[in-house]
Amino acid sequence: MRQIALTSALAFALAMPAQAEDTSNEQGFSLLEEGARLLFEGLMKEIEPALREMEGLSEQFEPALRGFVENMGPALGDLLGQVEDFSKYEPPEILPNGDIIIRRKPDEEASTPEGEVDL
Repeated sequence: MRQIALTSALAFALAMPAQAEDTSNEQGFSLLEEGARLLFEGLMKEIEPALREMEGLSEQFEPALRGFVENMGPALGDLLGQVEDFSKYEPPEILPNGDIIIRRKPDEEASTPEGEVDL
């Protein structure tokens, strides 16, 4: 919710100078600037506690994330080396027994043979 408010406030503030330039009244421009400044100051005061909380969470999770990257980094690098292009594969499908199947998309160039197919 805060992200939406911040994004819309930013969009509104960016649009305001364009409208203010159309008016030749210098005082109107300064009033719009002051309003935008006050709006952003209010938003920053509102968001500040959440940012501090996120900073604390990042300090908590940093060792775990570092360990994950150290352990899984080489394995993910090997996987990326083996898979040429992820767009050639269908999304993973989880079967009722818990198996995960990742199917390769059918090649558009290859034609389906008529008759018997060896499996």
